Formats: sequence, structure tokens, C-alpha cells
Amino acid sequence: MPAARLILLALASSAIAHAELTLDVTAVELKPKPEDEEVETTFKFRNNGSKTVKILGLESACSCLSAELDKAEYLPGEVGTGHASFKVSTFVGRHEKSVTVSTDDPKQPEWQVNFILDVPAVVDIKPKTLEWFIGDTPGSKSSLVRFTGDVPMKIIKVTPIRDNVNFDWKELKEGREYLVTVTPKSTQDVTFSALKIETSSSIAKYRNQLVFFTISRKPEPQPATTAKK
Repeated sequence: MPAARLILLALASSAIAHAELTLDVTAVELKPKPEDEEVETTFKFRNNGSKTVKILGLESACSCLSAELDKAEYLPGEVGTGHASFKVSTFVGRHEKSVTVSTDDPKQPEWQVNFILDVPAVVDIKPKTLEWFIGDTPGSKSSLVRFTGDVPMKIIKVTPIRDNVNFDWKELKEGREYLVTVTPKSTQDVTFSALKIETSSSIAKYRNQLVFFTISRKPEPQPATTAKK
């Protein structure tokens, strides 16, 4: 066989042969309980390519997420197993994170594994920040505090960080809903502060909550624009 044809065949083979690491799902989902400080999971993936792939390293986009694979090399068609650990910390709600796997395949030098952390909310505060402008009438504004977990909770104590507001709270639904009301003593000074809310939660990270309040300068009115004829 002519040398030129051998070279062409070699090039064609190298173009066709490649690794292709893929998950069976779009993203790996982790659903911790409200009290969990850390959650772990395993996930399956496959080398759908036509050549063995070698793992060179893994890098997480967040210090809260770590992952490892069960092997360093995967044959064509081979199924692998990964293990991931997520430090829940103060995360609440749905969060997307990822781990990048480096390989020796020039056609897939990096493979991204996506994770979705879905932490159920136990405390819901709306609005989280109460706002006034300089010179406003110092009227009262309120935040609704809802305890949405399986176990009811109560507000035990409310403390202002700065002594420039009056406040109170009342129970709307026992163990479930409270109305926290804030009234600034004056709106003459720029202020950024909060009320500290102590709850009866047995879970440490939900024991203390914050309702913020601000007094800021009114934004300057934007000049009217003249329409071009």
C-alpha cells in the first residue's frame, strides 16, 4: 500500500476515534433536608466515544462542591461512577454549580458536570428590605415572616442593630406567619441597618434571621429627552 494512502488512513482513524464522556441526565440533582449541613450523591456516566479516555484532573467552580471519579481511565462504552459532596451551609433555594473534568482527548479536553442543589426554604421573609428616602414621612412598613418547614416555629425576640427605629411584631398564624413592623424615628440621615430576629428553630442556621431597613437619597430625576424630528 502506498505510503501516502497509509498516512491518509492514519489521519482518518485519528479523526474518527475520540472519547465522549456523557451523563444520562442534564444535571445531577441534590435535595438535602433543611437540617443537613452536607449532602452527598453518586452519579453515572459513560464513555460513548471510540477510544479510551484518561482523566487528568477535576476542578470545582465552588469551594462548597467537591467531586471524584472511581477510575483514571475509561474504555469505549464503559460506565463510570462519580461521587460528589456539597456543603449546604446557608444555601437556600435552587443553585447551579459545576465541576470541570480535564481529559487527554483533544476533542473533549474539558467535560463539565452540572449539579443542581435544591434546598427547601424554612423561613421566607418578604420584603427582605424595607426602604425609605431622605425626607419621607417616617411611616410604618412591614415584612411578612413565614415559617414554611414541616415544623412550626415562633419568633422569640426582635432586636434592632441601631436604636433609630421603633418596631413591633405580631403573630398572624400560630407558628407559621408573623408581621414585623418598622417605623423610623427620623428619615433625615442615610441609614442601612437591620432587625435581628431570633426564632425557636432547632436548626442553628435558621435560629437567627434579619430584616433590613434603609434610608437613602432619592435618585436624581432623569432629564427629558427631546424626540428627533
